Amino acid sequence: MRLKTEAGVQPVFPFTAIVGQDALRLALVLVAVDPLIGGVLAMGDRGTAKSTAVRALARLLPPIPVVAGCPFRCDPDRPDEWCSLCRERDSRGEKLATEWQPIPVVDLPLGATEDRVLGSLDIEAALTRGETVFAPGLLARAHRGFLYIDEVNLLDDSLVDLLLDVAASGVNVVEREGVSLSHPARFVLIGSGNPEEGDLRPQLLDRFGLFVPVATITDIALRVEIVRRRDEFERHPRAFAARFAEAEADLRDRIVAARERLDDVGVPDDICEAVARLAAELGLAGHRGELCLIRAVRAYAALTGRTAPAAADVAALAPLALAHRLRRDPLDELDSGDRVRQAVARCLPDVDPGPLTLPPA
Repeated sequence: MRLKTEAGVQPVFPFTAIVGQDALRLALVLVAVDPLIGGVLAMGDRGTAKSTAVRALARLLPPIPVVAGCPFRCDPDRPDEWCSLCRERDSRGEKLATEWQPIPVVDLPLGATEDRVLGSLDIEAALTRGETVFAPGLLARAHRGFLYIDEVNLLDDSLVDLLLDVAASGVNVVEREGVSLSHPARFVLIGSGNPEEGDLRPQLLDRFGLFVPVATITDIALRVEIVRRRDEFERHPRAFAARFAEAEADLRDRIVAARERLDDVGVPDDICEAVARLAAELGLAGHRGELCLIRAVRAYAALTGRTAPAAADVAALAPLALAHRLRRDPLDELDSGDRVRQAVARCLPDVDPGPLTLPPA
């Protein structure tokens, strides 16, 4: 399966052309393999390829099957998760066709209204045709894709509450002026921001499966390569994208293969015990961190073609899954992972975690 550059599609910067930011790229690939990990929070300097990486990964992934004509992009293979409209069409005996659509990346602006996020009445249809029609919101558009929030730490509390409710249930229920409708709203939540501008509410912070501190690259050779590649892309986007087409296709094939073998990857008892010991050592509240770490090491094993994760996977991925869940003083900044690495050294003293990078093909 190879990527094609269509004449009418604007190229995006290729995922495999991003220089550095290895931990961010790894985290995004892991949630692409298993969305149940729970999304990615990237906090750090501006201009460090955070939004570029999200959009590049979405374009890299293969299209998804959807129920034709469904405004909520329902999965034809999961009728138990269909929206109210698809269930109604099915109950009437209507044949629901399937079409293929690209994975969406939806931006949630900081100033978005509740109606824009949840959905509202279609005013034009009401005024011109006298019909009560529901206009899907951002959560509907993001279903089975990515919901991206830049400056997530500045998000209004009312929108945070909405996201928490939907993230917990995976369903958006809307009651508006005589319209009652529910639709699935399962998406990979991606947040980015600068920690100097404020903290996230703990409830929202805990909803992100993986946390990546992102810093400006200081190595001169890498900085030169970043500038060269970005400049080349902006001057000749299609030629630049074509140069990385083979690498993009190879990574996509690896992600697809990892998804297919994910259910066959077992997590041995000793790995579960290591994760539990690590969480206890860090004094984590609840068990969401442990679940996310186990899902992350399982996805990493699937990506490398193994049937089980190793202790080294736990050691390497623990900072991504646990650092943002540590108890801290309200005046402290988010931990960069040093406390987790120290706990790993105590709990897994003979394990070399290795680098936080995408595993080689």
